[in-house]
Amino acid sequence: MRLTIILLTVFYIFVTMTTANCISDLLYRYECVIVPNFGGFVTNEISAKVNHFTHTFYPPSKQLTFNSHLQNNDGLLANYVAATNKISYSEALEAIEKEVDSWKLLLNTEQLEIENIGSLKLNKERKLIFEPANSLNYLTSSFGLGSYVSPAIKREVFKEKIKQLEPFSAKETKHKTPAFIKYAATAAILIALGTVGWTEYQKIEYKNLVAESEVQQKKVEKTIQEATFVITNPLPAITLNITKETYNYHIIAGAFRTPENAEKKLRQLLEKGYNAKILGVNKWNLTEVAFESFATENEAINKMRIIHKTESEDAWLLVKEF
Repeated sequence: MRLTIILLTVFYIFVTMTTANCISDLLYRYECVIVPNFGGFVTNEISAKVNHFTHTFYPPSKQLTFNSHLQNNDGLLANYVAATNKISYSEALEAIEKEVDSWKLLLNTEQLEIENIGSLKLNKERKLIFEPANSLNYLTSSFGLGSYVSPAIKREVFKEKIKQLEPFSAKETKHKTPAFIKYAATAAILIALGTVGWTEYQKIEYKNLVAESEVQQKKVEKTIQEATFVITNPLPAITLNITKETYNYHIIAGAFRTPENAEKKLRQLLEKGYNAKILGVNKWNLTEVAFESFATENEAINKMRIIHKTESEDAWLLVKEF
């Protein structure tokens, strides 16, 4: 009996040690990874940027955020943990549940660090505050691209020494331009030429940097498409004998004339923890938004009754085959 307990303890430690790695692996492929009963890690793609103070160029990347309202199990993480550790789906769910319990217990006293993802802590209002690690770029199209520092260009100041003026007579002023006027004119011309040259030089340098970034980006894209990468810790292939469910029953939250209002409604439902989605445009040119979708009619009707009591009496059931 004692040996069984020890083996189970070692097993759960092994599985939970890979939970963070599994989340990190999935963030390369998916925009959202939900940890059941804890929250969802969401990625948003951001374009390349330049820090004008440090002269650093940053490639496109994915910005990582955390949404504590996304707690319903969508099966993504559990399936991946099961495939990675060669265990059953139920064992994977149990392992994740134990990991979440240990996370919550740790957050009561200190900050939680999740490798390659970020840190979480509770504020005075007992709300989770997330700080991304930014150690990995989860945007696969930027594979191999790192930040680039361009050395600052120093602007040279042209100085012209003015020779000692020699005494001159009143007769000389009628026929000869004073020396200091010549030097002043020369200095003005040099400064003007230097300003124009510096501006043109900056334009050329900027174009060269943009061209260099585009060439580098094309090389990386070609490498990703054609090359075979040798990865020391490759992602295991997922082979699951699971029948793919078709979700044909949708609980409709509303239909909107403008896509902006549909997206606003979607964000509201996601923040409340629903697995909401936009179904598309119907024959009346209205964009339909669903609270959730189900594979069977009974599941959909039971959930719709709960929504009628707690959320909206206007919700209705749509049967739609894709």
